[in-house]
Amino acid sequence: MALLHRATMHPTKFALLAAWLPGRPWYQGPADGDVERVAAYRFDDPAGAVGVETLLLRAGDGPIHQVPLTYRDAPLDGGDDWLVGTTEHSVLGRRWVYDACADPVYAATLAAAVLADAGQAEEYFEVDGRREHREPTMAIAGSGTRGADVPPVGAVRRVVEDDLTLIVTDSVELAVVRRLDGGTASDGAVLTGTWSGQPSPLPLAYARRR
Repeated sequence: MALLHRATMHPTKFALLAAWLPGRPWYQGPADGDVERVAAYRFDDPAGAVGVETLLLRAGDGPIHQVPLTYRDAPLDGGDDWLVGTTEHSVLGRRWVYDACADPVYAATLAAAVLADAGQAEEYFEVDGRREHREPTMAIAGSGTRGADVPPVGAVRRVVEDDLTLIVTDSVELAVVRRLDGGTASDGAVLTGTWSGQPSPLPLAYARRR
């Protein structure tokens, strides 16, 4: 479950991403275009400490990009090269926003989603002491067997940024599709997604045990 806050962020995550995206080797789009959200999904951090959100974004008339982010209340050890930026959250205070591909919490939750069809987090707002469910903006499905055992992921050993971003851990290798144009594929179990305007499932990520 993801418990969300009706809050403000300064700068906003989209302002951070508009400045950060043009420097990525897999990004295709205007260098100064406004970033708009197409859809999004979240994973649960079992420890409840790290926010894990994947955004589907478009800048200008460019393609849809997939950008997984993690939100932390302190810097990620060894994560300086993957920092998107910092922001002040009106409820939670300062948050460090990272490209999630280098974050072990994201790697573990993605592995579970692909290999064990763990699904996305249910999203709720807390309003006047009660929780209101927020409908998801997309659906995801993993090709692995639901509830299957997933090996502990541990540390992220290596990240290779490309159209298919490779995440190497001791137990699994993951690949995140950056541009959702249907032109990038890999081996292994697959996570697919659908959203408004995209009724046919498209690959979002791949995973295989090492």
